[in-house]
Amino acid sequence: MHFIPEELDDYVVAHSESEPELLQQLTRETFQKILQPRMSSGPYQGRVLSMISKLIHPNSILEIGTFTGYSTLCLAEGLKPDGTIDTIDINEELFDFQRQFFDKSQYGSQIFQHLGNALEVIPKLKKTFDLVFIDADKDNYINYFNLIIDSLNTGGIILSDNVLWSGKVIEPLDPKDKMTKAVLDYNALLKTDERVETIVLPIRDGLTISRKR
Repeated sequence: MHFIPEELDDYVVAHSESEPELLQQLTRETFQKILQPRMSSGPYQGRVLSMISKLIHPNSILEIGTFTGYSTLCLAEGLKPDGTIDTIDINEELFDFQRQFFDKSQYGSQIFQHLGNALEVIPKLKKTFDLVFIDADKDNYINYFNLIIDSLNTGGIILSDNVLWSGKVIEPLDPKDKMTKAVLDYNALLKTDERVETIVLPIRDGLTISRKR
C-alpha cells in the first residue's frame, strides 16, 4: 500500500540503497514457489530493516515470523560478528526453503531457526535481546509484546510490522473484524505503555519503532 503518491514512492525507492543480489534471488523464488508471496518484506522495507539493524548493531535479535527469511537476512546485516538471530515460524513447509538462503549468505551460522508456536518457543530461549521484529499473527501482537518486553535489554528496540493494516486503522471498525481490532489495541498499547517510547513510520503497511526505556 502506498501512503504517498506512487511516483514519489518510486523516487524514494530509486534513491535508496539497492537490494542485494541474494535477496533479489530470494524474492524471485518466493514469487515462483510460495503462496502469498507479498507477505515478504520487500526490497524497500528490507533496506529499512537493514539500516535500523546496522544502526543498533545488535548482539542478539529475535524475529517472530520468518516467512521465507527475507527480513531475517536483512536484519542479520547489522549483527555484531559474534551476534545471533533467533527466528520463529510455525510453517514447517518453509523451513528448508529458509535454510537454503540462510546458508547462501554470510550469516548462515548466526541464524537459528525455531519451528512452532512463538508463544511456546520464546520462553524456552532463555536469553535477552537487543532487537525484536514482530511480524506474525496480528491477534497475538499484544501477547508477543508482553512475553518479550522483560527479555528486551534497556535501550533495546521492538520493530512491529503492519501497524497501519492497509489503512483500516482509520476506518470505521467492523465488529466482526478481529484482526483490525487487534492492531488498534496493539497500537494503543505501544502509545500508552510507559516502558517504551514509540514512533510509527508510515512506510509500506506501517512499521513501528519502540525503544525500551
